[in-house]
Amino acid sequence: MSYTSSLTLGHLDSRQHEAAAAAVLRVLEAHDVEVAMVAADRDTLLRHIVGGRIDLLATAWLPDIDANWSDPAYMETLGGVLYRPFLMWAVPVALEIAGLDSIADLCRPEIAARLDHTVVLPRRLETYANRVVAAYGLAEAGYRLEVLDSEAAYARASAALDAAAAAVLPLWQPHALAHGGRTRPLEDPLLALDGRQEARLLLRVGLRAQVDPDLLDELEELTLGNAVVSALEHAMRRDGLTADEAADAWQRGRLTPRA
Repeated sequence: MSYTSSLTLGHLDSRQHEAAAAAVLRVLEAHDVEVAMVAADRDTLLRHIVGGRIDLLATAWLPDIDANWSDPAYMETLGGVLYRPFLMWAVPVALEIAGLDSIADLCRPEIAARLDHTVVLPRRLETYANRVVAAYGLAEAGYRLEVLDSEAAYARASAALDAAAAAVLPLWQPHALAHGGRTRPLEDPLLALDGRQEARLLLRVGLRAQVDPDLLDELEELTLGNAVVSALEHAMRRDGLTADEAADAWQRGRLTPRA
């Protein structure tokens, strides 16, 4: 039987998703599949999915974040879990403040007095961060959110880590800034952060029979893990590698995750 020799691989237009998609691309190319890449924002990707213009999507964060992408009328979820995203509020690991173990501790006067009360975050985390602020009464303790675009927020967080600043950093894990064990997640005793997600591959409905079963098996068995995705994104941001170069380095064993 002749199987398809070309696929359209879609991903969210962010470095995290681009990095994971590049790792998937290596698998497709190893099976001599010609790949067209499509990177877009969430709304555009959904339109592509509904319109049948995405054959394979890397990745959907399920069950909650990207639930509308996995509508069984359009896409089926492949078996494997590539990595397991979760939200965290963290501080630089080099910042040593006795008793600072959880988000609740941020309100303790002796700890709050030593921390920057401006919490910088990217716009896509604003809704989640507002829940944390409300749950723990952080506004009453003097904290305020400063919402920036993604690149500006990354630059501020990166500078805070480099300086071991007394800063609180809301981040998704995996993340380039979590690579190398540079961040220390704070506990969330009130469970104000959303639950852990599973990063999954989605395949266009009706396409399975046209894809080489050996390729499908490999895709369903592919596992990256949070540490690898963090390392890939770190290589792109700090070392100037393209996503494909970072994925190649990972595949050749030259990207050794340290966290």
